[in-house]
Amino acid sequence: MFVDRVEVELVAGKGGDGCASFRREKYIPRGGPDGGDGGNGGSVIVVAEPGVDSLAELAHRKHWRARNGVPGGGSGCHGANAEDLIIRVPPGTLLRDAKHNLILRDLKNEGDSVVAARGGQGGKGNIRFKSSTNQVPREYTAGGEGEHRFVIFELKLIADVGLLGKPNAGKSTLLSRVSRARPEIADYPFTTKKPNLGIVQVDLDTEFVMADIPGLIEGAHEGAGLGLEFLRHVERTRVLVHLVEPMPMDQSDPVANYHTIRNELEQHSSELASVPEIIAVSKCELPGAKELAEKLAAETGREVYSFSSVTGEGLNRVLRRTYELLRESRAAD
Repeated sequence: MFVDRVEVELVAGKGGDGCASFRREKYIPRGGPDGGDGGNGGSVIVVAEPGVDSLAELAHRKHWRARNGVPGGGSGCHGANAEDLIIRVPPGTLLRDAKHNLILRDLKNEGDSVVAARGGQGGKGNIRFKSSTNQVPREYTAGGEGEHRFVIFELKLIADVGLLGKPNAGKSTLLSRVSRARPEIADYPFTTKKPNLGIVQVDLDTEFVMADIPGLIEGAHEGAGLGLEFLRHVERTRVLVHLVEPMPMDQSDPVANYHTIRNELEQHSSELASVPEIIAVSKCELPGAKELAEKLAAETGREVYSFSSVTGEGLNRVLRRTYELLRESRAAD
């Protein structure tokens, strides 16, 4: 199951209490204080790790609690610190405080980590309060409470290239043709219900990651269809390949479909709308594909590419241009 947004409760461990104790041994009638400190409570730490591709584990476990520290004991024995609780998430996960809607950390890269809830400090034993003027201290402190917070995990897939378009525009077919990814492909809308990633091999030493994003419809930025859930997955992409099919199943106008998707991008994020984009007419083996490419070029004032995932016509040209824009984007960083 693919899960890309979940809210969970995090509770760090409480610190162990300090101990108030006095040395009691034979032939030592005036043994001094020997109460040890309590151990620190465990913290909840979130780590981005390779190999984790979903937040499904978090969806099935909504409460995460670290262990408490061990209380101090007599004879100067200090309580053990509790182990930290590690939550492993995919790289690209955004951690947000649910109450204040503040971003705690953007775990973009492998190995990034953040202490999401800090464990309580261990209490002090009475041995800490011994002094020349207080030789029989009975004071000790209780362990501190661990942090308790509700957080939201949001996964934004990290892909170099994102495929956009209306449902059934040919995104999944393209991804399956140029990579080893095997997304579900069928002749009905919304076949793709979760983003799919594939590695496109340009040559022996060059490759990039391409993401197939579920089809967007009008009102996606407001939650219509699957768009709101998945628009954020293209926010990290460096290049967008916008597919426009010449003969939509719903008999809609292909040019209007292109402008609808562009409007959704602009409404969702101005930064996303400014990402370099390639316009490509898919299924160029169908009637009207050439005329559609010419019309889009005239309206947008940009070069429009045509290709067919079935026959392979124009596919290499689209991939070469995609990699050129990707290389320019990387060089600009």
